[in-house]
Amino acid sequence: MSESREVTRRRPAPSKSWRNRMGIIEWKASPYLYIAPFFLLFAVVGLFPLIYTVFVAMRQYNTLTGDAGWAVCGATCADTQASWLGNFQWVLHQEAFWVALRNSVSIFLLSSVPQVICALLIAWILDANLKAKTFWRMGVLLPYVVAPSAAGIIFSQIFSDRMGAVNALLQAIGMQPIMWHGSALWSHIAIAMIVNFRWTGYNALIFLAAMQAIPRDVIEAAVVDGAGKWRTFRSVTLPMLRPTLIFVIITSTIGGLQIFDEPQLFHNAASAGGGVNNQYLTVSLYLYKLGFVNVTVGQPNLGRAAAVAWFLFIIIVLVTMLNFWLTRRMSSGTRVKRDKATLRELKKRQDAELLRARRSGANAREDEQKATPEQTSEVAR
Repeated sequence: MSESREVTRRRPAPSKSWRNRMGIIEWKASPYLYIAPFFLLFAVVGLFPLIYTVFVAMRQYNTLTGDAGWAVCGATCADTQASWLGNFQWVLHQEAFWVALRNSVSIFLLSSVPQVICALLIAWILDANLKAKTFWRMGVLLPYVVAPSAAGIIFSQIFSDRMGAVNALLQAIGMQPIMWHGSALWSHIAIAMIVNFRWTGYNALIFLAAMQAIPRDVIEAAVVDGAGKWRTFRSVTLPMLRPTLIFVIITSTIGGLQIFDEPQLFHNAASAGGGVNNQYLTVSLYLYKLGFVNVTVGQPNLGRAAAVAWFLFIIIVLVTMLNFWLTRRMSSGTRVKRDKATLRELKKRQDAELLRARRSGANAREDEQKATPEQTSEVAR
């Protein structure tokens, strides 16, 4: 009997079974498996095209004949040496690129700034106690449901140079008609109106959702203190909308600088848009015309279009970072700036107040016995 006990004592503990090991592996790997479809899809349709665009931008890549080696800027730059910078140099020497960049920035400013302001005001009105709230909120969202092609066709007729509704109204009140398609400024205003029509209601509902997430006791406290509706909105609601405001401004920046549908449909013709003198040619339209419309055998049209795409990407990133910095600075501009010495002094006062509060509690005598001489003298002062 003793020998059997000794043998049992010496026998090694049984190892984990295969099922337990698989259970541990499944428990550790399951979170990664859940998120794997997104990353796989992003790698196929997002990351790979982005990396491949860099490769194409450095090559003499033609839509019909394919790759022909490293890019060459050519007679435009007076440089026949092959280099990976050839297409980028060629784009920077094109006047049409700078005109398109100017138009994109102009349309972006004329659309995004009024769009955000109007969306804020509409959301503020919808957040009030209105009758038939659902009806008004759905009505605000209806322009976003309209297809871009339909909106472009409708507004191209409204802003038509000859028989447009706006020019007919101007002539009815004795004013001269406006050449909406022939002037750079007026064409930018018309295209910005299309953008604002489609996206203002969408952004207003985003702001409305953020406003409804604000605790109502905060709003009620401001009203009790005597703040009016405008003061409550400016001093309470708007600062608490900072994350949503940053999100809307960033998305408006990205969409405004990438604008393609509205100017293309505003052109109201079968060919690529932009106007006769490129008066409303945007960077996205310029990219499209360069890479897929003006195709000539032997010309690296696709490589140059890829270079334009990367310039647009860098510009959007820089403008987005600038908007993010400005938004955060404006929202935190009223905060008191404190240096390190002031912060240390404030921390010392807070510690002293905490110690004084603890001494006034049920464990005051015990805390007083444990307190150091320095803390006791600080509290006494």
